[in-house]
Amino acid sequence: MFRRTSTAQAPGQAFRAWRAVLRPAPALRLALALLLGLVLGWRDSAQAAQRELVFGMSAAFSGPARGLGMEYFRGLMASFEHTNAQGGAGGWRLVLSLRDDGYDPLPALSNTIGFVEQERVFALLGYVGTPTTARVLPLLKHYESEGLVLLFPFTGADLLRERPYSPFVFNLRASYFDETRGVVEALVAAGKRRIAVFHQADVYGRNGWDGVRRALSAHGLSIVADATYRRGAAYTQDFRREVGLLQAAKPDAMITVGTAPACAAFIRDARDAGLSAPIATLSFADADNLVKFLLAQARVSSRDYTSGLIFSQVVPSFDDPALPAARLYCQVMDQARVALPAHLMREEYLPNSRSFVSFEGFLAGQVLAEAVRRMADAPSRARLSAVLLGMRDLDIGIGEKVSFGPGRCQGLRQTYLVAYRDGRFESLGRRPRGRR
Repeated sequence: MFRRTSTAQAPGQAFRAWRAVLRPAPALRLALALLLGLVLGWRDSAQAAQRELVFGMSAAFSGPARGLGMEYFRGLMASFEHTNAQGGAGGWRLVLSLRDDGYDPLPALSNTIGFVEQERVFALLGYVGTPTTARVLPLLKHYESEGLVLLFPFTGADLLRERPYSPFVFNLRASYFDETRGVVEALVAAGKRRIAVFHQADVYGRNGWDGVRRALSAHGLSIVADATYRRGAAYTQDFRREVGLLQAAKPDAMITVGTAPACAAFIRDARDAGLSAPIATLSFADADNLVKFLLAQARVSSRDYTSGLIFSQVVPSFDDPALPAARLYCQVMDQARVALPAHLMREEYLPNSRSFVSFEGFLAGQVLAEAVRRMADAPSRARLSAVLLGMRDLDIGIGEKVSFGPGRCQGLRQTYLVAYRDGRFESLGRRPRGRR
């Protein structure tokens, strides 16, 4: 189930309120501490009486990246509903509280303060995007004494996997360094040596760019050209200038690090300009929705825009009948009736029946349910971290087991490459795992 939340405060108001709480007078600090203890005790008692655990999810439910937020939510929610229908995780119902950040760091910060200070959520869960997630990392450090953690964000950014913030974040998916390494290895194995990069001009895009640079360096190669775009670009944006910058370097392959609308627009303009070299995308580009853009363009232009594309993924194919998790996911998604709450439906969105992103969200929900089962006698924030740190070789039915531990805040390492052919995604094989 999901919980409707009140409209978030404006970012400036929330930040000023938070700052005021941080620097009160000594007497007021003592009073606030006593009050906070009472509130925490009441909230814990209330949750125990209801036997439900509430998780706060801030994600893009509006704007150009809304497809990611929608699909990740759909997968998480389908997993929660499946668990709750079976009596909950060890008897505890799993509940999602949702707030929209539009893939904008300031609302993400405001939403997080609301989750912690107003709703007292059990943990943060399923944040979408590097720039938004990066902005809330200092808050996790600030709330360290309360044991607050962020679970399974939809980003492969390296800064979530390194100190000082790695103790407060549990990542399920492979990193962007893992993904870019896998893409570069495949391209180099195919004889491609002049590789260019098109990337978002922010911490996400630069992280992906750096991953490509490192992977090429291992082969004695370097990026031959790069071009950037500003976060928030829509499919209607003209990228002919950026295509020209890369085209001048005569690349024999290109890697994009961006969102579905921007990457699809770049691919459209690259193909229209006569660039036939392979183009690879990372998982955050949302292959399912990216292909939707290109298929719609093909109907207008009578041109094939999907051939020669390579899509990196951090989960295997969601329709592989050999995988128990894929079979369960398809069964649950076919029966689920997950819809975004009305107060967040600001823009029309046609959901995918199944997708790589919702499959990842479903797997995240399954891992979380197992963690709750392991502490079902008395769930607490401290025990949640301890249980996850002690999780070893959890078989979730995808052919790779989930393991966490001290100094190891990432549960999976495997990446996969797929292509779109004849109306469906086909596997191009797994890529070697990164180091744990």
